[in-house]
Amino acid sequence: MRYSGLIVLVIGSLLVFTPAFGGPSGEELHKEVMASIGAYEDPELTAYLEGLVNDIVSVSEDADEAFTFTLLDSGDINAFATADNYVYINRGLLNYIANEAQLVSVLAHEVGHITQKHVNLMPAAAGGARFLSWLAGALSGSEEVYQAGMAYANSLLKGHGRDNELQADQAAARYMSKLGYDPDQLLEMLGTMKDLENLDKDRAAQGGAPRRSYHGIFASHPRNDMRLRSAVSKSKTVESAATRDSGETRYRQMTEGLVWGENFKEKEQKPERYSDMALRVRFDFPEGWTHSKNNQTSAVTGEAEGGAARLSMKPLPRTPQTAEEYLYNFLDIAQLKDGREIQPARLKGFTGILPGQDGNPDQRIAVVFYKLNAYLFTGEVARPEDFGKFDEKFLDSIDTFRPISNREIVGQKPKKIHYVKATDATTFEALGEHLKLDPYEVQILRLINGHYPAGEPRPGEWIRIFKQ
Repeated sequence: MRYSGLIVLVIGSLLVFTPAFGGPSGEELHKEVMASIGAYEDPELTAYLEGLVNDIVSVSEDADEAFTFTLLDSGDINAFATADNYVYINRGLLNYIANEAQLVSVLAHEVGHITQKHVNLMPAAAGGARFLSWLAGALSGSEEVYQAGMAYANSLLKGHGRDNELQADQAAARYMSKLGYDPDQLLEMLGTMKDLENLDKDRAAQGGAPRRSYHGIFASHPRNDMRLRSAVSKSKTVESAATRDSGETRYRQMTEGLVWGENFKEKEQKPERYSDMALRVRFDFPEGWTHSKNNQTSAVTGEAEGGAARLSMKPLPRTPQTAEEYLYNFLDIAQLKDGREIQPARLKGFTGILPGQDGNPDQRIAVVFYKLNAYLFTGEVARPEDFGKFDEKFLDSIDTFRPISNREIVGQKPKKIHYVKATDATTFEALGEHLKLDPYEVQILRLINGHYPAGEPRPGEWIRIFKQ
C-alpha cells in the first residue's frame, strides 16, 4: 500500500514506515486506524492500560518523550506500534492474557519497538506486501487473503524481522525488571501465543479455519529459544526500585465484562433502525428521521424533521395470494401507478404510487411478505409538490427491510468475559456443555485459563469464561 508516497508495513506487532519516500505522521495514521477500527469504550480499563504504558515509558530510553496509547475495539489478537510513539492493543488480545505482568510484557514489547528505532529499519519490498496483506485481512475478514500476503512478506523478511522481535523482547524484559515485574511472565505470554498457534494448526488440519495469532506469523518465539531465555535471565540483574506481584487479581477485576469476539455495538446504536425482535424483522428509516411505535396497532411510523414526510409500516396477516393480489384484492387498495414487483432481501413484495384525490398528495404503497405476515408500508407527504423529493427516500427505506438473522439476534448482546470459581466438579467439558461451546471453543477455554491441551481446573481456582 502506498500512503502519500510512502510504503507502509506491519511487522509482527509493528507498523513500519520506510524512509525512502518520506511519509505521514503517526497522527495521520492514527486517524486511519480510528476510522477503520475505532476505540473500545471502557474509560476505566483504558485509563488502567494508559497508566501501565506510562510506567513502562518512564523506565525506557525515551522517558522524556510523550507516547499515545489506544485500546482498539477489535476481537483480533494483535498489538502494534507506529511512528511518533503511538502504541495500540486490540481488546481481543486481552482475553488471552492471564495477569498484569503478562499485559506489561506485551505493552513493553510495543514500546521496545519504538525505543529500539525499528520504525525506519525494514526493507521496503517486504513492507508493501506485508501491509497490504494485513489491511486486506483486517478490512475484509479474509484469513486466506491475510495468510497469502504474510507468506510472501515473511519470505522477504527472514532474519531481519526475527532480530527486531528479539530486540523488542529484550527491551521489554529490561523494562519489566526495572518496574519490579518478573520477566519470566514474558515467556509465559509467548507460550500462550504458541499454544494458540498450535491449536489453530490442529484445527486447520481438521478442516477448520485458523485464527490469526499474535507473533505466530514469525514462529520466532519458541518456548525454549535460548537467545530469548538468556535475555530474560540477564534482565533479572537489573536494579528495581520495588517488587510487584503478577497482578492477577487486578487484571481479573479490570477485564470482568470485557467483550469477547465481535462487538455489535454499532448495530445497537443506529438511531434510524427499527427492529422488531418478536417478529424478527428490521428496516432503516431515512437518516435523521425519528420513529415511534403504536403499541395498539403494532404500526411504527417515522417522520422527517418538521413533519414534511412520514413513512409507516404495519404488520398484517398474510394470505396465499401474491403480493400484488394482496394489495388489490385483500386490502382493496385502488389501482396503483407504476406498480412493480420488489424483492428486498430476496423477499416477495409489490409497490406502486397511489394517486392523490381532490388535490391531496400521492402516496407510496408497498407490501413485503415474510413468513406468516404481510408488511404494509405507506409513505406520505404534507404537500403534493414534495412527493417527488421524498419518494426516493421511501423506496430506499423499504428496500432495507429484511429478516433479523440469528447472528444479529446474538449481536444484541455480545459475548463477554466473566470469572467464576471452580469447584470439585468443574471440568472444561462440563463448562463447554453448559455454555453451548463447540470442541474448538472448549480448547480455547482451556487455553485462556492456562490448561491447554488437556488440563482441568483446580478447586477454588478462578476460571475465565465467555458467554452472553
